[in-house]
Amino acid sequence: MARQVSEETPEQPVEGEEQQQPESAAEQAPAPEERASARPRRAQAEPAEKPVVVPGADLEVDIVPEGVDPLAPLGAEAAYSYAEDEEPTEPAEPDAIEEVVAVEPIEEVAIDLAAGARYRATGKRKTAIARVTLRPGSGTYMINGRSLEAYFPRETLQRNIRQPLETVGYEARMDVIARMEGGGVSAQAGALRHGISRALLEADPNLRGELKRRGFLTRDARAKERKKAGLKKARKRPQFSKR
Repeated sequence: MARQVSEETPEQPVEGEEQQQPESAAEQAPAPEERASARPRRAQAEPAEKPVVVPGADLEVDIVPEGVDPLAPLGAEAAYSYAEDEEPTEPAEPDAIEEVVAVEPIEEVAIDLAAGARYRATGKRKTAIARVTLRPGSGTYMINGRSLEAYFPRETLQRNIRQPLETVGYEARMDVIARMEGGGVSAQAGALRHGISRALLEADPNLRGELKRRGFLTRDARAKERKKAGLKKARKRPQFSKR
């Protein structure tokens, strides 16, 4: 007997159905143009504008009134006349600045100027030491056997040395005899001024307040800093080479 095998065969699509499936799929799938139009368009970001920096925009306008000197010191009103055919004239009070810089003498100074009066003191600055003696005289300076102009040729140092006696008002009534040791020219001048100021204090103790207020009695402690080990100077280091 022949063995009958029942095999299920897949159903074959009908010709009409095969033709309808692609048509329905084509109808359901949108066209590429419609797909592109259906997508939401992203808003194009506008480029950020860079801030415009104007140089000098934060500066304030400084207006100088007419007839006022813009370079005049504070507190001094210098009036100028600007005529069309004339050049600017000098300020009305040119001596106002000099009065501020000038040393005002101390009033009510009582120093005994007897024939044998001697006032001694020691002044110091850096490594310089000045042993000063004040005595009644005509205002001469004798420093290590030499005059003030010969020992200190610089006018600035001479002016600093004369300040204590000029402040007291005895620059033409007392002589200064000093013996200097150590230091340089500038240090010796500072030590001499310090010594004269301390000698004036020996002559009249009531001068302490005024002399100290003007800075004549203050010991100037500024000095050169010592050299450190491993360095070329106090702070200067050798050049560093990485390679």
